Formats: sequence, structure tokens, C-alpha cells
Amino acid sequence: MKIISWNVNGLRAVEKKGFAAWISACGADVVCIQETKARPEQLSDELRSPVCAAGGTYTSFFSSARRPGYSGTALYVRSAPDAFEILGDAAFDDEGRVSIAWYGTLAIISAYFPNSQDAGARLGYKLDFCHAIVAYCNALVAKGCDVVLCGDYNIAHQPIDLANPKANEKNPGYLPEERAWMDEFLAAGYCDTFRKFSAEPNQYTWWSYRFHAREKNIGWRIDYACVNAALSDKVRSSIIQSDVFGSDHCPIAIEVAV
Repeated sequence: MKIISWNVNGLRAVEKKGFAAWISACGADVVCIQETKARPEQLSDELRSPVCAAGGTYTSFFSSARRPGYSGTALYVRSAPDAFEILGDAAFDDEGRVSIAWYGTLAIISAYFPNSQDAGARLGYKLDFCHAIVAYCNALVAKGCDVVLCGDYNIAHQPIDLANPKANEKNPGYLPEERAWMDEFLAAGYCDTFRKFSAEPNQYTWWSYRFHAREKNIGWRIDYACVNAALSDKVRSSIIQSDVFGSDHCPIAIEVAV
């Protein structure tokens, strides 16, 4: 199974930059989207049911924020899931933070972690979300299920995961509390699949629109596909698709033998 995750920074915006052509050709079984910034009824038919080059169309599922033009997650699937869910916590569902597709005992999660904001203004909410999502995953794993937690975590975990770690130690996304949660999450039995295959520096998934940051590769790796320990041996590849444009993030992709 091929799973791609992408923070598109607005589905309606990325539609104008070739999203329909990209998803048609991407070859994914499941596409996890973050920061949709739209409700389904605001989208074109082409965005709700994109054509798949391999045949047929993708079916879409959305968890949208109550606030217009804000946050939101979605899933595009080639084969109908057994079930679609949201997190079940109004504090986060009101911002459309999580979309979940079930295939048997496999849960594929598209998650948009909150930004802790300047001076940690929303750090409490961010950490509450982090704890809620790991509690959800732990409960599934305890029942014998497998989990793929894809999305924009809004956390650069280690110095290797951003271009200027020293200069960003007090900035959102690299705060000590955020990095400590990531340490705890991985220590609890989850695998950062990209680091399973690559220990190379200068591998990023987000770049500021300012100062030609993407051209200079001054970026952050804040998008992840993490899996539970039992599933990690079945992950065949995990890559960053930095040659895909249209957002300030690029997609990430994993292949899982399921």
C-alpha cells in the first residue's frame, strides 16, 4: 500500500497549481491531506473526486474546521475504507485536526498538529492534542491494531531536522516541550519511518515563503509518517517528495506491505 501525506496549505489554492494532475498521477492508494481550509461543498467536483490515472476516481473524506478557511484534514482513497472516523474530541474536531480511514485492523490517520505560535501562545493546546493523539494510537495498538500516523506534526524533532537549530530554539515547532513530546512518543514504541531509511541531513518538508528559503534549502522537517513498532518491519520505503511544488510543504510517501 502506498500512502502519501501532504499539507497543501489550502485545497482551493493548490488546485490552481496543478493538484488534480498531481493526485491523478501520484499512484497512491491513500492520500492524507492537511490544512484543507475548506468544506467539501466549497470544492469543485475535480477536488472532491479526482480522477486516478490507474483507473476510476478517488473518494474523499473530510474533517473540516468550524471556522471558515482554517485548518482541516482530508483523505483521498482508491478503495473504500471499512470505516471513516474523526478523533471524537470536540476540542480538536472543531478544528478538523484528524481524519481516520480504517482498513481491517489498520488505521490510517491524517493529522494536522496545531502550531504552538509565537512565544508558545498555543503550546498548551498543542501539547493537549499531542497527548490525545498518542492516547488514541496507544489504545488501538493495545487492541492489536496497526497505526500509520501521517501529517504535519509542526515539530522539528532534532537538530538534523532543521537548517538553523540554534537560531530557532525559542521558536514554535522547535520548543523544548515539543521536542520532548516527540522523544516520548517514539520511545513509547513508534517509528519515524523516514529516519528508518535515512540519516542524512538537509532533508526538509517545509520552507518559508520568505527569503527564497526553498531555493536555498533552508527548511524544516515537520511532516512525518510514523507507525507502531509491529508495523515498522513492513514499511518498505519512506521518502520526501521535495520535487513536488504547490505548497510551502512538500509531500511525503511511504510504502507498506499490508
